Order: sequence, then structure tokens, then C-alpha cells
Amino acid sequence: MPADTSTSAPTDMAAAAAAGIAAPSAVGRRPPLAVIIDTDNSIRQFISLMLHGNGVNALEFVSGSAFRKAQPARSPDLLFLDVNIEIQDAMQTIDALGKAGFKGALQLMTGRGGAVLETAVKAAGQAALNLLPPLKKPFETSVIQQILSDLKLGRVAPPAEVKVPLAEALRNDWVRFWFQPKIELRKKQLAGVEAFARVCHPQHGALTPGAFMHDASEADVLALAERSLVEALKSGLNLSRLGIEMKISINVPVSALVKLPVGDIVRAHRPEIKNWPGLIIDVTEEQIVSEITLAQELNKTLAAHNVRLAIDDFGKGYLALMKLKEMPFAEMKLDPSFVNDCGTDKVHAPVCKAVIDLAHSFGSVAVGIGLEKAADAMALANMGCDLGQGFLLGQPMPEERLISLLRQRVRVRASATKRAAAERRT
Repeated sequence: MPADTSTSAPTDMAAAAAAGIAAPSAVGRRPPLAVIIDTDNSIRQFISLMLHGNGVNALEFVSGSAFRKAQPARSPDLLFLDVNIEIQDAMQTIDALGKAGFKGALQLMTGRGGAVLETAVKAAGQAALNLLPPLKKPFETSVIQQILSDLKLGRVAPPAEVKVPLAEALRNDWVRFWFQPKIELRKKQLAGVEAFARVCHPQHGALTPGAFMHDASEADVLALAERSLVEALKSGLNLSRLGIEMKISINVPVSALVKLPVGDIVRAHRPEIKNWPGLIIDVTEEQIVSEITLAQELNKTLAAHNVRLAIDDFGKGYLALMKLKEMPFAEMKLDPSFVNDCGTDKVHAPVCKAVIDLAHSFGSVAVGIGLEKAADAMALANMGCDLGQGFLLGQPMPEERLISLLRQRVRVRASATKRAAAERRT
């Protein structure tokens, strides 16, 4: 966690070095650490979400001066530094890093160019810092992933051929649930999370469903569905203890949903708070196309427990529109084929807009999933899409990382608010 920058702290990097900033982190023995310095909240969140999703801890600072006044417990392995028209702050940070003997990688970022960036690059060279090629804003998710890969930081994906039976994972309690952020596109704020099953294997690490769902029996799928419901409720309770109330989405096949005692599970595990936001259960169009009556009955039963249904992969055309109008869904999640390239393909974009409008006409929240490009996220926001989800906005991460991230958000906001108030008084 970052230090509270509103309290008194050393004002130069030499003092910070004495506190341990200059010591390189022990990569491999503990998660790598990155620092992000940028006045733009959306850029900080974008990078931070990507880092956390790749197994890299991240600290955010709104300015170089805030970072220089802080006292991180150890040196970051990677530091992202924005270089803007107020270049003095960046130059002071570069100078402080050089004096402290910073051994991590320095990644300069800028929305500008020319002399401003050249000055910062020259200063980093003179300070003998490990400078990476500068990034021009905006940049894509793949850029961050490539940086981490080149530096050998973060989580390494297991080989594709690794397979583990779901029954074995359940029996050994290897199943965990990771959470992917859902972002309100216009405000660029966290609006919810979706839980995804992972198998944390003692030899192979974290495995995605492709590695453990290939031969799952009906009984195994039912057991996994029940566990996902219970764990989502417990996670909601953990978040509520932090004063954070947000909807958690889970994926449950309709075939399993009709067999689960959802009401009993919710009553046993839901947070006992007055304004509990509830749960969302995602089902695909394909799953309910021939069971619309059953889906309607499920919807009524679940609604009594503040659990709502959402349509995943919406727009594929399985559901007759008149039938769809009969059933209120909390969310309609656009099939990724509509989202991909909606910001650059002039033929594709109107189709995407039509699907968003259709979701709104049914009284549902429109969610663009599979987002990987900044241009697509911007286009979705302009089209009126409510929420976005995808690697661009954050990869799935363990609950402890999500909670750490949320706590840091609160601290950063509080620090920025206090700083702004102080500036108004002067």
C-alpha cells in the first residue's frame, strides 16, 4: 500500500533510499512491484488493472512529488512515469531515481512529444537509468503485456497442453475464483466484477477453464456452480466490510441453476446489510433459447432473493425478440464479435450501436465484453454502452489483489482530495 502522502515524509530520494527504496526487489521470492505516476486517473487505473491481472503489485501516485515523499517498503521493479507539459516534476523524479541508484526499469509515457520527451530521455540517460523505449499515449493492452514479458515480470502462463480433471481439482480444493473488473465507460469507474473459476495447481499454477472443463461431468459442473455461488456471496461480504457495495456476476449453466437451492444458499451466505446490491447470474442466449418459460420462472424465483439474470453473448440471434421482451434481464452482454473493431470499422460500428440500443429498449444495462482496444472502448462509450469488460480494462485477479486495489483507490482519492483542498486554501 502507498504511504499516506498527506503526512510529513522525506522530501528527497536520498532519505527514501535509506528507507529501502534503492534496494532491488527479490523477483521470484515475492510478487514484482510496479509504480505508476500519472495525473490522469484513467491511465493509472488502466495500467494498474493490467499489472494486477498479470500478478504484479502496483502502487499509484498522482504526481512525482507524491512518490518522492512516500516511503515504499522496497524498490519497484518497474516504474511508469508520465512526461507532460509540466516537465519539471518528471525531471525531479528522474534525478531522484538516479541519486538513489534505482535499478528497476523506467518506462516513460507521454501524450506529447518533441522536445519535452527528448529532454526527459536525455536526463534518464545521464542518470544511468534502465530506460525502456518511451510509450506514446494511448497504448493498447498488448504493450503492457509485452513489457512484462520482456522484463520477465509477473505470472507465466502454463503450457496449453496441461489438463487437470475438474473432479480432481474439486476434491483437492484447488478451485479458486478470480475477479475481472466491469468499468462504467463514461465515468471510467469500477461498477462491478465478474467471478471466473481458476484451478490453482501446486505444480502448474493458475489454470483457466480450458484446462479443467474439457471432460467435466454433470455432477462436477453442479458442484462448481454451487461453489461459485457461495464464494461470490462470501466475496460480497468481504467487500461490504470495506464499505464497498458492488454487484458480483457469476456464470452458471441453466441446467445447473434449476437444480441449485439458490434461495437457501443466498440466505445462508449473503451479506447482512440494508442495501445489498445482490448478485447477477450470466446465462447465454443459446442456453435459454428452448427454455424461455423455464427462464422466466427462474427469473421470478431469483428476483425474490435479489439475484438477477443477465444474457451473455447477446446479439447472436438465438432469442426471438418478442420472447425477450417478456423477460427483464439485468444486463445484456454484447457478443465480442460486435465489440471487436467497433471503433475503427465503419460498417461494423452501426451494427454494434443497434445491439446496444436494443438492450436499452428492453430496460437492460448494455455491457461490452472482450474489450482489448482503446478505440473500441471509446466508441462504445460514445454509442451509449453502459459498462465495459475485457483485458483492456483489467484481467481476472485473485480476491486479495482486488481488495488491495480497491483499498489503494480509496487512499489515492483521499490523498488527491486533500491535496486539492490544500491548493484551494493557498
